[in-house]
Amino acid sequence: MVRVLIAEDMRILRDTLAALLNLEDDLDVVAELGSGDEIVPAALRHRPDVAVLDIDLPGTDGLTAAAQLHQALPACRTLILTGLGRPGTLRRALAAHASGFVVKDAPSQQLVDAVRRVAAGERVIDAALAVATLEASDNPLSPRETEVLKRHAGGASAAEIATAMQLSYGTVRNYLASAVTKLGARNRVDAARIADEAGWL
Repeated sequence: MVRVLIAEDMRILRDTLAALLNLEDDLDVVAELGSGDEIVPAALRHRPDVAVLDIDLPGTDGLTAAAQLHQALPACRTLILTGLGRPGTLRRALAAHASGFVVKDAPSQQLVDAVRRVAAGERVIDAALAVATLEASDNPLSPRETEVLKRHAGGASAAEIATAMQLSYGTVRNYLASAVTKLGARNRVDAARIADEAGWL
């Protein structure tokens, strides 16, 4: 019996996923969570074989939680379930030690099969996304530029970013200008769009 933990913030989707997986004789959903902060404590309590995690969770995001889960419970394999089927997102998932990556618009049987295969020790990645990832360029932004641009994309002003990251206002402006240049963008908004579409934010 494969023990499964599900972390998805949308209740109706979480309930549907649990019902779908529980229909299978060899799968048992042992925990259903709505936020990323609950993942590691619940995994330590329930000892799942596979954790199915959404990326965009309140609290700790799914990719950060996947990395934390790998540290706390290495035997638990992680399957990322997301609407963000982008090369940069896949790269970030693999860096977080995810064993699988399935997009939310995949057929339901594909998710069931992915859970089984990940539990068996396989790596499961959509073939088209894997090819796109191999063909895509690496993120040209430094970690600081990425963080500053992510905060800017979230609506923070340069002054707010400077305060939050304990940087000078001028340094934040320089990071944003560098991101615009590196991405060949027209302006900061365009840079944020390009980076987001590539999955780098």
